[in-house]
Amino acid sequence: MIYTYPEPTEPIRQGDLYQCVPRIQVILGSDYLPEILETVEGGSRAIEWMQFQQSEEPVLANVFIRSVTGIVITQDCDTLRAENIAMCEVRPFSSVEKWFTETTKPKKFLDIVTRHARVNQKWYYLPPDTRLGFIKKMGADFTSVFEVPREMLESHREDLRLGRLNDDVACPHFRERVAEFFRRYPYNEWYPLTKEETDLYESDKGCVERYSWQM
Repeated sequence: MIYTYPEPTEPIRQGDLYQCVPRIQVILGSDYLPEILETVEGGSRAIEWMQFQQSEEPVLANVFIRSVTGIVITQDCDTLRAENIAMCEVRPFSSVEKWFTETTKPKKFLDIVTRHARVNQKWYYLPPDTRLGFIKKMGADFTSVFEVPREMLESHREDLRLGRLNDDVACPHFRERVAEFFRRYPYNEWYPLTKEETDLYESDKGCVERYSWQM
């Protein structure tokens, strides 16, 4: 299996899987700005974000908080001392890959994981594992990144850490997938084609946004 199960004394590393970590989402007001509160005598009062934006003092804010499963994406050298650890949310694979459902045939699933894993850099596939509590196929969603205080993860390694990607293949592959996602450059695959080649491309793919040299 691609997972290992570290002892509670082992430090936090990239590829560690944690359950029940807080995923925080700031609540936005009617102007799509954060709803924040200022402490005053007898309680608190709402203040405008634009009034607060130049201040460096912390204030209270209205937030949503969910308990989620996450995987550490912070590099090993930073997990030992960083104030906050970056994680990606782990969810059922059917919710991170649109072409997969729980009724997908095995052959189609193999095509998704092997071929799409090379071209789709938005997720990392995590197979089921009863010891981790992964009853279904799971996926790490690189578009859903959040931070958790390092002290929380260190203090609760025994009860919240589920396991870790192994060092043989899984963790190096995961490290490369994370790097590929965050350094990728967005481009249209047809941009280097000539006008004639673009004509041929469109005959198969449909109309595309052309560049000046393809007109």
